[in-house]
Amino acid sequence: MNELLRKEITLGAETIVVKVGTRVVTGANGHLDDVRIAQLAEQLNELVSQGRRVVLVSSGAVGAGMDQLGLSERPRDLAQLQAVAAVGQAKLIETYDRTFRVHGRHAAQVLLTAQDLDDRASYLNVRNTLLSLLEFKTIPIINENDTVAVEELMTTFGDNDRLAALVTNLLGAQLLVMLSDIDGLYDGDPQDESTSRISIVKELDDEIRGYAAGAQHESGKGGMISKLNASEIVTSAGENVIIASGHQDNVLGRIFQGDDVGTLFVAQDKSLNSRMRWLKYSAQPRGRLQVDEGALRAIRDNGSSLLPIGITHVEGDFDKGGVVEICDPEGNAFARGLSNYNAEAVSRIQGVQSDKIFEILGRQPYEEVIHRDNMTLSGADLRRRSEEQESGESRK
Repeated sequence: MNELLRKEITLGAETIVVKVGTRVVTGANGHLDDVRIAQLAEQLNELVSQGRRVVLVSSGAVGAGMDQLGLSERPRDLAQLQAVAAVGQAKLIETYDRTFRVHGRHAAQVLLTAQDLDDRASYLNVRNTLLSLLEFKTIPIINENDTVAVEELMTTFGDNDRLAALVTNLLGAQLLVMLSDIDGLYDGDPQDESTSRISIVKELDDEIRGYAAGAQHESGKGGMISKLNASEIVTSAGENVIIASGHQDNVLGRIFQGDDVGTLFVAQDKSLNSRMRWLKYSAQPRGRLQVDEGALRAIRDNGSSLLPIGITHVEGDFDKGGVVEICDPEGNAFARGLSNYNAEAVSRIQGVQSDKIFEILGRQPYEEVIHRDNMTLSGADLRRRSEEQESGESRK
């Protein structure tokens, strides 16, 4: 059964995002491993030759820069770290392009910050650029633009696992393959002989997350917890993820033969459209709307729009059409959406009936503050509503 599921998923994956971690593309000395990159290029070329569209998200720029500059330790100063990344990115893309040219293909460098995927117009522009590159049969190589991305300015993705997940959703890719130095998720410490690799995860629950605690690594930003977070982003949008070791021979070839390689995380929900993927995962909220219990139940359980009468508190400075989080009475975000009114207007009409909007604002273009078609629930609340609906149907 597991083998059939794997073959079904990999056979149907026409667009694939492959993410490689720092330990996959570097050797024990932290320098780029040309042999391993060449092997990876050969496997990616084979996938493209099969008619698939392949995008690569690659770490390794800082390590490559340290190699080029003769540094033995990773800089701690932000400006120096960004400078090293700039030097390393040039080396990284040159190495990939050289290896792809052996197979008659070209590498295409695409550097992103979180800001690029925050703005809807920019988001679509990035998507269209990537699709055009794929039409040329090139292999886009994506990395975070470490030279300009600053965490304090909310322009950083945090790590390339999350970046890979967002790119997967951006393209609507059917499969994300994350290659690291561990061959999947284990039910305990991978170094313990009594633990076993988990072949398939059908629900990313607290028990599964608990298994990731013993699988963290020191180098790079992303560990197993980061990969599980990325997997949740992808699977909750209706696509699949495989975490496997990039050190295994022909790992991509084996994965797409349907072999029992790594850990497969199965899609949890129906596939979301591009707009909802952007709203749910890439857009940065500009404000928060706290609601009462009645509005919480209406939105979460019945899929209703958010009316002004259910709003109890407004935070932030957002414009009409801005992305806002919707929070329960305790302040926990359970949804997000596009506001029909700016923050000042919402503050004036909060807690009132919709038919009073005109009296307060002198206009009433919308009855709802957020229409249900412009709203998406968090993954946990989506699953809860689905489970409650299934439970209710079973009692009928």
